[in-house]
Amino acid sequence: MNKDIIARLRKLAVATLSDGCDQIAGRRGFLDFEIQARVNARKIVGTAATILEVPTNESHLPELAFDVIDESPKGSVIVIACGGDKNTAVWGEIMNAGADTAGHEGVVVDGGTRDVELIGKDTDFPVYARSIVAASSVGRLKTLERDIPVMIGSVLVSPGDYIVGDGDGIVSIPAEHVEEIIVFAEEAEATEAEMVEYIKEKGSIRAATDKFGRA
Repeated sequence: MNKDIIARLRKLAVATLSDGCDQIAGRRGFLDFEIQARVNARKIVGTAATILEVPTNESHLPELAFDVIDESPKGSVIVIACGGDKNTAVWGEIMNAGADTAGHEGVVVDGGTRDVELIGKDTDFPVYARSIVAASSVGRLKTLERDIPVMIGSVLVSPGDYIVGDGDGIVSIPAEHVEEIIVFAEEAEATEAEMVEYIKEKGSIRAATDKFGRA
């Protein structure tokens, strides 16, 4: 995990980084709008440690998920793919305690979380999820694989990709494009700051877009 990249990403907005994925990587980076901070809302930045969950009728504890939480590098963002199942919680108090204790940055769940009041009371660990739901994953989902590329909605997230979350949601930045996307976003945000000041000075959005050539 590159500390300089993490530090630069912390200063940038998800919205601008999403634009960078469109322009530089040529692909969507933003996750579905439903995946929002459900408890302990704050910015997260880290590299993805991925888990794939699939439907089952058998009772399985998420053993591989436990291993990912215990073994991934400190500061990781745990990313759990489960096909967008909003009616099953794949994150709760116990896994949250493990991830918080391990020093991870946050979790992104393509499904449900539960125990939100306990999580909020006991930790400040950010949980981004598609839903809040009481139903346990035991007997509904099982952990099939870890540390593989996974689909979160229509976005491919690979281990080591950079995950950034803020009030606008989550963006997944392909590791092979992260430097270029950061430069794009830094330049875009500097330009936008100038535009805001110019609008205030001139009292016109049109004057600013004419001068800077972008909106």
